[in-house]
Amino acid sequence: MFFDRKTNEKIAFSFIGLSMATVVGFVLLILYYIISNGIGAINLEFLTDMPRNRMTEGGIFPAIVGTISLIVGSMMVALPIGILAAIYLNEYAYSGRSTWIIQMAVNNLAGTPSVVFGLFGLALFVKFLNFGPSLLAASLTLALLIVPVIIRSSEEAIAAVPREYRDASLALGVTKWQTIRNVVLPAAMPGMVTGSILGIGRVAGETAPILLTGAAYFLPRLPNSVYDQFMALPYHLFVLATSGTNIAQTRHIQYGTALVLLLIVLSVNVVAVMIRRHYTKKMRW
Repeated sequence: MFFDRKTNEKIAFSFIGLSMATVVGFVLLILYYIISNGIGAINLEFLTDMPRNRMTEGGIFPAIVGTISLIVGSMMVALPIGILAAIYLNEYAYSGRSTWIIQMAVNNLAGTPSVVFGLFGLALFVKFLNFGPSLLAASLTLALLIVPVIIRSSEEAIAAVPREYRDASLALGVTKWQTIRNVVLPAAMPGMVTGSILGIGRVAGETAPILLTGAAYFLPRLPNSVYDQFMALPYHLFVLATSGTNIAQTRHIQYGTALVLLLIVLSVNVVAVMIRRHYTKKMRW
């Protein structure tokens, strides 16, 4: 038995609304659980002190610095590579077998488990290039991890720019690269920033790659150079939850660490969203 069109439409919208409410509800539940359990650990000492007594006391300052360094270092490498690759695939590469192979490789890399990237980073950066377990090796590994995501999102954003923009620019005698730089990229910026947001979230939360390439179990000091080992919030949280230390004793530190990591990711994402909105308001079609 089939309903009339308006009834079917109401049923469909009801399911859509229910799905949205379910997702939002789970997100709010997770946020409430983390905040309610972790807010008691947040204070100035926790944010600015070094860990003590094998991470059962003190603060998480080295882990905060290490996480932010990983985000900055990996994005400095991944963003230029990802955006340039997307420009080549969308604006310069001809449709053919080679382009298809590149796109298939990018798609496959985007679905590759992070631990595989960690093993690759261990073999290439730590061993072969002799960087050792270090901030540099971990940042480069994470950069490789998020490059496929940035390529795909940037490529889709560039492809969404109307063809008329390019034709109008080229008709004025502007070179192709000037058209891409001054017309296409500003119009595609909101979509590219979206890819960057996804990359930042993945970098901040990964544990397996940094575990294999440079994260330290307990290092109550800041790295002096990119060749030093470091602490990071996700690995710090992993160690607190799985090590032989008294879990009940460190529970408040675990949830406090999770809350700080969440706040860092949200803060970076808010900045990225503001940048995206700025470019969205400037470019409308």
